[in-house]
Amino acid sequence: MDAAFESNPLIDRLPSHLKQFIKPQDYDDYTPINQAVWRYVMRKNVDYLSRVAHESYLEGLRKTGIDIDHIPSMYGMNRILKEIGWAAVAVDGFIPPNAFMEFQAYNVLVIASDIRQLENIEYTPAPDIIHEGAGHAPIIANPEYAEYLRRFGEIGCKAISSARDYEIYDAIRLLSILEEAEGTPADELEAIRSRVDALQNEPAEPSEMALVRNLHWWTVEYGLIGTVDNPKIYGAGLLSSIGESAWCMTDNVKKLPYDISAAYQGFDITKPQPQLYVTPDFAHLSLVLEEFANKMALRTGGLSGVQKLIDSKSLGTVELSTGLQISGTFTNVIESEGKPVYLQTTGGTALAYREKELVGHGTDYHAEGFGSPVGKLKGINLSIEDMSPRDLRAYDIYEGEAVTLEFEGDIVVTGEIITGKRNLQGKIILISFKNCTVTHGDTVLFRPEWGIYDMAVGKKVISAFSGPADVHSFNLVSHVPSTKTIKAKKTPERIELEGLYQTIRSIREGKPATATIDEVFAALKEKHSEDWLLSVEIAELAHAQNNNTLLEMVVQHLDQLKLKRPKVAHLITDGLSLIFEKESVN
Repeated sequence: MDAAFESNPLIDRLPSHLKQFIKPQDYDDYTPINQAVWRYVMRKNVDYLSRVAHESYLEGLRKTGIDIDHIPSMYGMNRILKEIGWAAVAVDGFIPPNAFMEFQAYNVLVIASDIRQLENIEYTPAPDIIHEGAGHAPIIANPEYAEYLRRFGEIGCKAISSARDYEIYDAIRLLSILEEAEGTPADELEAIRSRVDALQNEPAEPSEMALVRNLHWWTVEYGLIGTVDNPKIYGAGLLSSIGESAWCMTDNVKKLPYDISAAYQGFDITKPQPQLYVTPDFAHLSLVLEEFANKMALRTGGLSGVQKLIDSKSLGTVELSTGLQISGTFTNVIESEGKPVYLQTTGGTALAYREKELVGHGTDYHAEGFGSPVGKLKGINLSIEDMSPRDLRAYDIYEGEAVTLEFEGDIVVTGEIITGKRNLQGKIILISFKNCTVTHGDTVLFRPEWGIYDMAVGKKVISAFSGPADVHSFNLVSHVPSTKTIKAKKTPERIELEGLYQTIRSIREGKPATATIDEVFAALKEKHSEDWLLSVEIAELAHAQNNNTLLEMVVQHLDQLKLKRPKVAHLITDGLSLIFEKESVN
């Protein structure tokens, strides 16, 4: 791990294919404007969310040590999160959904460490530290919710994706980057927005991962808790959006009781949500998750599970009833009477048992792929896996014997048995042959000249899931992002404005400053008159110092800005209300 991260056992135990996504936080890259954006959103959120968020939110802010005035550092967060059994890592924007969920399965919170631009202060489609740090982190201090999040990751990372899912992920990642990048041409933004819309609205049978993402969206990101008539916020997307957290509480947003139907309700990441789901409590989330998991190929297996892996065109695993796990890219299945009778992978394949690769059966040995019959022998009620040593001898399934095994579905294996492997319960899970021929009707599936034939043993497919059984079997450290987040440009004007923000920050924190508040405001009006957030911060300081003359000038300037920039008028009003409402409360 990078030295920027405090040593944490949870991070240390992450597999290398997840560590490849982690990047240093580079705390010094946060500018004074970034800090001001964090502070504005947090002050506004804590003020508002104290009334509408689940009680775990404010308690979680305290437990996780998240400061309203400063963007959190991973070093500090990890030190505190360790106490509740979690850790946090920084990543560059969106990462693939399977990886994101697998991090959760390891009790590790993924935090996109960039922060939204001032122009996107209310909401951004890009994941950022406000969304992750101020949205996700506080709620995981609730043990019941934290376990739901971990379990969701454990199940979600096994969901099988489709080729279309990867297209959508790439498009949304690019959109989130361009939305946050300064100066992105309008036509370029419109083109990628249209592409995302087209992909999301394209009629297609949703994959398991698409359904899992829906459940994640309507709970972890945009969930409400309580009753339909009196809901509270717990979803990170709402907790981190000063615009949508207020909007979602109005009658403009339909509130629905949360159930498994939410898996089939899509969403648009670029627009406010027209409906939200309300769970009565966190325990109900876990009940729905298990109900959904019971429908996944992870638990149902069968022909449909194998077909999902073939359609995904990605690395996946099939587990047989003996516990033997075949991991690779599945390319073909032969079926008979609605059941798979022969499985085929192409390219590097590994065999495992209980998530541990079988010695001698890694991707180097099965470099060209793997094929095997599945099911029972024709005309014999007893499957090979259930045969006793006496039964096996009776059917000549014995070392050194030449044998012909006719499986249901017309799969025939003929060869000389070399040896077999058994599982911990004593069941045969793999039989190796020499001089072997495998056929399906007139089609030859394996020829003697191809070498040793390893036949998996299992009467049925009990599970099919995304990814390998043993993560060490494959080189999964191959993450090369096609796009990277774009940093703000350091123009002379921007550097000067950052300096003004820093001066006000220093004054507020009682540190030496290079100018007075009045001088900063004069420079701001003269050279950066369109900026509104620093004027709000100056008003706050002037009010605190009873500098009524300056305060009046700043408020007057902000009133003029409201007319010039109507899109930010409500942000200015909200910022000032935090100052003056606090006074009226006191």
